[in-house]
Amino acid sequence: MQDNLFEFESAGSSSEPTKTKKNNVEDKASPLAERMRPKTINEVVGQKQILGEGKALRSAFESGHPHSMILWGPPGVGKTTLARLMADAFHLPFISISAVLGGVKDIRDAVEKATKYREATGKSTVVFVDEVHRFSKSQQDAFLPHVESGLFTFIGATTENPSFEVISALLSRSNVYVLESLSKADLNELLERANKQEFPDISFEEKSKDILFNLADGDARRFLNAVDVITTVARDNGIHVITEDFVRKTLPSTIRRFDKGGENFYDQISALHKSVRGSDPDAALYWMCRMLDGGVDPLYLGRRLVRMSIEDISLADPRAITLASEAVRIYERLGSPEGELALANAVIYLAMAPKSNAVYKAYNQMKAFVKKDSTRAVPLKLRNAPTKLMGDLGYGTHYRYAHDEEGAFAAGEKYFPDDLEELRFYHPVPRGLEIKIGERLKELQRLNQEARVAQSAPEGLKTGNKYNEPEHVNPK
Repeated sequence: MQDNLFEFESAGSSSEPTKTKKNNVEDKASPLAERMRPKTINEVVGQKQILGEGKALRSAFESGHPHSMILWGPPGVGKTTLARLMADAFHLPFISISAVLGGVKDIRDAVEKATKYREATGKSTVVFVDEVHRFSKSQQDAFLPHVESGLFTFIGATTENPSFEVISALLSRSNVYVLESLSKADLNELLERANKQEFPDISFEEKSKDILFNLADGDARRFLNAVDVITTVARDNGIHVITEDFVRKTLPSTIRRFDKGGENFYDQISALHKSVRGSDPDAALYWMCRMLDGGVDPLYLGRRLVRMSIEDISLADPRAITLASEAVRIYERLGSPEGELALANAVIYLAMAPKSNAVYKAYNQMKAFVKKDSTRAVPLKLRNAPTKLMGDLGYGTHYRYAHDEEGAFAAGEKYFPDDLEELRFYHPVPRGLEIKIGERLKELQRLNQEARVAQSAPEGLKTGNKYNEPEHVNPK
């Protein structure tokens, strides 16, 4: 940061600096991504959803009234550029703070400079916080009074979901704009512009462009850095046509964008889970491979597969739980790459297995009921009686030992607390093994109903004395 108050990282000058020979040399020495940084809002490539005519952020630029905002999007999509352009558009000084390297001292310095500037001009200062999600809650709190008073026009940039990473008080004082990865069309526009401006003597074959587009993965900075390397090597070797083979030889292979703990991580695991639930084996395999390619821990994937087998397949095919669990054990034993094939087996099996969330729903409903219900007593007949005193008090009395009953089922017996109506939250689905479970459940409910009708009938109408026989006491 410069010491002169009105020149510190200022983007507010309405006139372009005079370009001397020294300026030109320095410009050429800077990275291509920096040389191609847009100077006006109209030069920004992509982000039409917020910068197109009549869209939210463009309207903010055209209104003449700056406001605090959070720019949320993946790397290399223009968050820093937009912040600088806003300061430029409103002729305001620009203070940049990196949440990775900065701290409370940087915030104090920004407050001091912004205060002096406001006293001299009556205007606010644009304070840009890169990677704002890396600031602690207390550090984010430090901005609040200055955003509230208008001392700062706060612009935060984050690759993480601000709902989780930015404090609610700061969110409520800022508009959130979502930036998207650049499309291949956007990158192609960027390449054509750079080609015309920086290396008009070099051309690109279509296949070489496709490799660069895929390598960039929607990140303009990564794309321009790759183009910078390619064109520099080409010029050094007198090459004027960039071919597919030249790109492959010049650039190292790269992995897809994947943040092991960030928003992209949870988006991809969500896509995998939903593909399995939706019974699409190829889509499920695609997302699994995307995550493995991005560096996810395969054992994390394995644990999630076990969760899917329990939550979305369950008793419709109990083998799914076994197969998913075994896939995890196989990976632990064999490691990569052999163990990953076991995970692939599990993914495809789970995707094709019959689906049921009946147990998942029943569990959650029963858990919610128990949480809000009172603490009800266990019926005496269901209590164990390991001592004589407990037996004398009636523990275990009138308990019907199911194995001694016809079909090992004590028809008509009740197992809920005496003062609670029977709850029925488990409803098997008509798929897989749960078809048979459902049929069995209906049959047991029929036997219960018949037995209870017989038990409630007048003595003379009861058939036999099955329900008047001496009750068994649980031998346990």
